[in-house]
Amino acid sequence: MLNYSQGVIAVAAEEVIQEIDKARDYLLSRLPFAPLVGIITGTGLGPITEKIERIATIPYGEIPHFPTSTSIGHKGQFQAGTLGGKPVLAMEGRIHLFEGYSPQQVVFPVRVMARLGIKYLMISSAAGGLNSTFEPGDLMLVRDQINLTGRSPLVGPNLDEMGPRFPDMSEPYDTDLIRRAKDAALKLGIHLKEGVYVGIMGPNLETPSETKFLRMIGGDAVGMSTVLETIAGVHCGLKVCAIVVVTNVNIPECMQEIGIQDVIDTAGGAAPILARLWEEIIAGLS
Repeated sequence: MLNYSQGVIAVAAEEVIQEIDKARDYLLSRLPFAPLVGIITGTGLGPITEKIERIATIPYGEIPHFPTSTSIGHKGQFQAGTLGGKPVLAMEGRIHLFEGYSPQQVVFPVRVMARLGIKYLMISSAAGGLNSTFEPGDLMLVRDQINLTGRSPLVGPNLDEMGPRFPDMSEPYDTDLIRRAKDAALKLGIHLKEGVYVGIMGPNLETPSETKFLRMIGGDAVGMSTVLETIAGVHCGLKVCAIVVVTNVNIPECMQEIGIQDVIDTAGGAAPILARLWEEIIAGLS
C-alpha cells in the first residue's frame, strides 16, 4: 500500500501542476492573446461559438495531457477569438464523469484556462427541467447548485498554486455576473428563468421517483455536468456564471421518453439566443 506521506503528496501535486502547465504552454504557443473569458459549451450547444470572431481552432487531441471528449454533440476542440470585443477561449464540447474520466480529468480544462489567466468562466449546458413552470427551450440562469455526483475534483493532494484546501462555496456563481446576465436578458428581450442546478453522474436519465426527489430537495434543472467545473473554477478564484438550456421538462406523474437527439435538437434551437446573451454579458466585462 502506498504510504501517502507529505513528500509523496507534494510530488503528486507537483506532477499535476506540470501536466496543466504543459497544456497551458501549448495553448500559449497557438494563441495570439491572453484570454479574458473561458467558455464551456455542452450537448448541442456548439453553435454558441459561431458568433466568435475566430482566430484559431485547436483540437483537444493536439494538447498535451488533455482529455478528449467522446460524448455525442461535442466536437472536442477549442475556438479562440473575440466575442463582444473581448478575447475568449471557448470549448466546443466538455468532459464528463460518465465517459469514464476522473473528476480531476473533468476539470483539467478549467484549470488549464485558469493558468492561461482567464478571469471569468462562462458555463452552458443542456439540462432536464424539474420546475413545472419551465418549458423546453427555456434558458435558466444558475444561482446555486447541488452536487449529487458523489465526486469532487478537489479530493486528493491540494493544488496550492491554484487555490485553498477548503474553498468557500457560499457564492459559487458570481452575484455580479448574475446581475449582468439579468440586465443583458432584459435589454435583449430574452426571457431568462433562474434556479438551482442539480448535477448527477449519468449517463442514464432520471426515473420518476428520482425526479420527484430532485424536485423535493430544491432542484429546478438536472444535468450531468457543470457542478464539478464550477467547484474547480471557484477553487481557482474565477468568477463563474452558468446558463443552461432546458431541453425537456420532467413531470414524475407523466414522464415521457426522451432521446439524445431530442436533447441536441432542442439545445441547438436555443443556442443562437444563448450566444446573443453571452455576447452581451461578455461585452461589458473588463
